[in-house]
Amino acid sequence: MSRSTIIAIIRTCAAPRHAAWAVLGAAGCGLFAQAAGSYEPTWASLSKHEAAPEWFQDAKLGIYFHWGPYTVPAFGSEWYPCNMFREGSRENKHHIGTYGPVSEFGYEKFIPMFTAEHFDPAEWAELFKASGARFAGPVAEHHDGFAMWASKVNPWNAGDMGPKRDIVGELLAELKRRDLKTIATFHHARNGQRNRDKPDFWNGNGFDSHYPYHPDLPTATTDPKLRMLYGNFETIDAFNQYWLDQVEEVVDHYSPDILWYDSWLNMVPESYRLQMAAHFFNHAEKTGQEVVTCHKHNDMPLSFSVLDYEQGGRRDLHPQPWLTDITLSEGSWSYVEGQTYKDAAMVVRNMIDAWSKNGIVLLNISPRADGVINDEQRALLKAIGEWLSVHGEAVYGTRPFDTFGYGPAGAEASSHDGQSARMEYTAEDVRFTVSKDSKAMYIFFLGRPAPGSVVKIKMLGRHRYAPRSPVKRATLLDSGAGVGWEDDTYYFILRMPELEMNAIATVVKLELE
Repeated sequence: MSRSTIIAIIRTCAAPRHAAWAVLGAAGCGLFAQAAGSYEPTWASLSKHEAAPEWFQDAKLGIYFHWGPYTVPAFGSEWYPCNMFREGSRENKHHIGTYGPVSEFGYEKFIPMFTAEHFDPAEWAELFKASGARFAGPVAEHHDGFAMWASKVNPWNAGDMGPKRDIVGELLAELKRRDLKTIATFHHARNGQRNRDKPDFWNGNGFDSHYPYHPDLPTATTDPKLRMLYGNFETIDAFNQYWLDQVEEVVDHYSPDILWYDSWLNMVPESYRLQMAAHFFNHAEKTGQEVVTCHKHNDMPLSFSVLDYEQGGRRDLHPQPWLTDITLSEGSWSYVEGQTYKDAAMVVRNMIDAWSKNGIVLLNISPRADGVINDEQRALLKAIGEWLSVHGEAVYGTRPFDTFGYGPAGAEASSHDGQSARMEYTAEDVRFTVSKDSKAMYIFFLGRPAPGSVVKIKMLGRHRYAPRSPVKRATLLDSGAGVGWEDDTYYFILRMPELEMNAIATVVKLELE
């Protein structure tokens, strides 16, 4: 390749990517991308990247949030943009009764109403840090096709419309100022129209696209700008490039530490996913970041990406670190009127279960359209943060023990093939972690042992999973009170002090030789 050709490629690829591809096509910019760093867009090259760096394994807890124009109606769920067009659905009936026919009031009409006037990125960053999170960030783009950053690729973006603020940029900057790692999540693989040739959509077909397609709906628009919101591109390959351009724009402008993908990433062809990962890893190489990609199901290889389980987690200990995304709410991930929430004990106990099995937790909250995080969610985050401020030693930087624990709580299945994040635990359910140097072991009671009770732990008997070295001392982590202990070979026995135990989860620390 001549020097002049290389310069032409560099100049063109430095322009907004959609223009670059129009001039050079995938091959030209692909060559430049390969030359720009160590990673090429091949599975073999990408597999050299570490899937879960040490900081990610240490972090244990992150926070993100579903927030966009879909919070304006505050009805149903974050799937309102889809369901409002589904004839006869609850959302469709609500929409017609509240706003009028969908043919006259399309989803785009909500965007000017999404004003976010109370959004305070510095205050949000402080709240997330106080909750105990070690990384945080927004849903950068949900299925609805609205970008929460000041995009030059997507005309439907928060910088130009609605809040007229760079939500992603402002928040990630505040998080970085507080030494928190950052995450941007992408759900827009589902946004592309893939159902125009499925006339029986109204009978349940067409689940491979977010917006229902019908010639009489706004989703069938031929308006050059509006069709981008609805993912209604001339070809699906044009949409796939649009998908990639947006991800790369966020990477180049905001340098998140984690890219997280919702289901349906596998709808994006392999070549685009390869380019996405190579671009992200090469960018991180330049910025000196150890970055992470997260996916669901089998949408990316585990060799360089972390598997996420929605609303639950694994049912057993796993040698590879994994992630679970759970929500504080009982139902919708986005804010809706009348939203109810789990209690702090349930949330923390389910997180402990995940941590004991080599998991990391991504916790979702639900801001209102005006940018208010309500008092109920703030109280929950405060309770979680207070528990972690006392017991964090048993969480951050720890690793799973040789077995995750034991107890009667069943492995109730979630809707996503893992263990449910709504599991009810008791003091009979016990979980373990260990410090990285194996000098301490932590025993979590997912409930309140009775004061003065004697707990016989068969799982820690010498014939099973005894502590890795002799025990020097046992204490309650919150008060420092001594806990009697005895190893009678068959059981490891704890004699709890005559004290009231922690309302969320009691932790006993074993100091090891």
